[in-house]
Amino acid sequence: MATLQCIVVTPEATVRDEPADFVALPLYDGELGVAPNHSPMIGRLGFGELRIVSGGKAERFYVDGGFVQVAGNVVSVLTPRAIAAEQLDAEAAQEELEAARKMKANTPERMARRDRIVAQSRAQLRVAKHARG
Repeated sequence: MATLQCIVVTPEATVRDEPADFVALPLYDGELGVAPNHSPMIGRLGFGELRIVSGGKAERFYVDGGFVQVAGNVVSVLTPRAIAAEQLDAEAAQEELEAARKMKANTPERMARRDRIVAQSRAQLRVAKHARG
């Protein structure tokens, strides 16, 4: 059976570069599952959970947007931030969410900033919840 090579890169480091059986990615407009021999594609990532399944075990990461390329059984993820799910601080994400909800959003720029922080915080909370149980 064919496998994928999954590479996750942030500006600071290569977070992961190992074989995988399946990869699930949070695209900007939904979730994408990639199995071996997937058609080539490029996609824009949203905020959410990256799941990498290998040998029946799933590794979970929070990714903070970016891009994915699938080509020739290689899944390349380029993201500003990739945090292992078990390292997420749910309490800090909840506090950030509450602070964002209180932000003034009286200009389009402030509204966009508030909405981005709310989306990031909610995604971190979802990933942290899945990691716990």
